[in-house]
Amino acid sequence: MSILEQMKRLDDMPESYKTMSMEEMEARVRAIKERFGKRLFIPGHHYQKDEVIQFADATGDSLGLAQVAAQNSEAEYIVFCGVHFMTETADILTGDHQKVILPDMRAGCSMADMAEISQVERAWPILQKLFSDEILPLTYVNSTAAIKAFVGRYGGAVVTSSNAKKMVEWAFTQKERIFFLPDQHLGRNTAYELGISLDEMAVWDPHADHLEYNGDIKKAKVILWKGHCSVHENFTVRHIEHIRKTKPDMRIIVHPECSWDVVQKADDAGSTKYIIETIRNAPSGSKWAIGTEMNLVNRLMHEHPDKEIISLNPYMCPCLTMNRIDLPHLLWALEALEKGIVVNQITVPEAIAKDAKQALDRMLALA
Repeated sequence: MSILEQMKRLDDMPESYKTMSMEEMEARVRAIKERFGKRLFIPGHHYQKDEVIQFADATGDSLGLAQVAAQNSEAEYIVFCGVHFMTETADILTGDHQKVILPDMRAGCSMADMAEISQVERAWPILQKLFSDEILPLTYVNSTAAIKAFVGRYGGAVVTSSNAKKMVEWAFTQKERIFFLPDQHLGRNTAYELGISLDEMAVWDPHADHLEYNGDIKKAKVILWKGHCSVHENFTVRHIEHIRKTKPDMRIIVHPECSWDVVQKADDAGSTKYIIETIRNAPSGSKWAIGTEMNLVNRLMHEHPDKEIISLNPYMCPCLTMNRIDLPHLLWALEALEKGIVVNQITVPEAIAKDAKQALDRMLALA
C-alpha cells in the first residue's frame, strides 16, 4: 500500500462511527479521557457543536486555545475541536513532543481560504512599488501558517478581534501604511474606530491583482485584502432595521467581522470574548440580538435563560466549515490514539513555523 493510500485510510472515518448512538459515543470518549489523563488535552473553539464542547478541557478563541495548549506541556496529544488554521497555530506554539490533531480535515475557515500565499506574494511587489517601503503587513489570526510566516518575514504581526485596535495602532508606529488581511471588514472597522476615514482605505482584489481605490492612491493609509467571513457578512442593515421596528427595547451587539454599515448601526461591537462577557454581565431581563455564529448564540441562550437572546439574523445557520467537528470524528480520533495511530496530525514545516512565530510573538509581546 502506498503512503498516499495509507494517508487516505487514516483520513477516512469508518462507517461504524456514523451509526453509533450518542450515548455510546459519549461513554467511550469519557472513558478514553480518563485513561489518557493529562497526556490528552482537548481544546474547543466557541463556535463548535455542544456535542464536542462538552468534552473540551478548555473553551475559547483560536489563539487563546493554542496558548493554553502550549502551556499544558504534560499533554502529548492536542485533539483540537476547531479548524485547520487553529491547529496550525497550536502546532507552531506547542513543543516538539506534542502532536496536534484535527479530528476532521474538512474543518476549515472560508475566510482563511480567501488569502492564498501565492496571491499575497503576487500582491506584495506591486504594493511595494506603489508605496515603497512604507507599508507593514498585518494578518488576522484567521489565516494560514504560510500567510502568518509572510507577515513575520516582513516585520508585521498577527492580530485577533480582541486586540486588533492595539495592533493597528502599533503598526502605524512602524510604517505609514498597513496591509491588512484577510478580513476587510475587521480591518475597516478597526481603522475607522482609530479615526481613519473610509476614503483613506483601499481594497486589494487578489483575483484581479488590482487595487480598488478612487482618487490619489498616495492618500491611502490602509490596504484591505478583499476577504470576508461568510457567516458575519450575512448580517445586514435590514436585519437591524427589523429589530428596531419589532423589538425597539432590544440591544444589538455584533462581531467586528460584520460589514462597516452593520457595525455602525449596532449598539455595540466586539470580539467573541467581548460578546460573551457583555451578555454574562448584562442585567437579568435584558434583551439582546446577537450578530455572530449560531452555535455560540444558541449556547448563550441556554446559559442565560434569564435574558431574552436571539440571533440578529433569524435564518442564520451554523458556520459550515467551522462546524465540521462532530462526536463521531472526535471519538474516531481518540480511539485511533489508543491503538497507537495518530490520524490527521497537523505539522507546520519548520521554516514556515519559524517566521509565523515571529508574527505571533510580536503580537504576544504587546498583548
